[in-house]
Amino acid sequence: MRDLLFVGCGGFIGAVARYGVSRALAGAALPLGTLLVNVAGSFAIGALWAWMEAGSGQETHRQFVAVGLLGALTTFSTFSLEAVLLMREGALGAAALVVVLNVVLALGAARLGMAVVG
Repeated sequence: MRDLLFVGCGGFIGAVARYGVSRALAGAALPLGTLLVNVAGSFAIGALWAWMEAGSGQETHRQFVAVGLLGALTTFSTFSLEAVLLMREGALGAAALVVVLNVVLALGAARLGMAVVG
């Protein structure tokens, strides 16, 4: 139950932050709010991972920040971390496949969802 509380509280903060950034940057020619949260979230999850690998963090930090806050702010951060970890392990083919599949299938799924409903 405690784990859910950490994830939920972090998720609330991340979702509100994403909404705030998107509102603040609304009206630009490009979706800059999404770009900003994706880049910032990817940086933050990489920094958190390195901090935890150095033995500085606890599981509650991961639950609150990585799963909750960054998960609600952007799932792109998790995707970025997973791809980087595969590259770091030398699994370049798997990393490339993950990148291509996530981008192509997610875009295709969004388009399919639009076609099914609209």
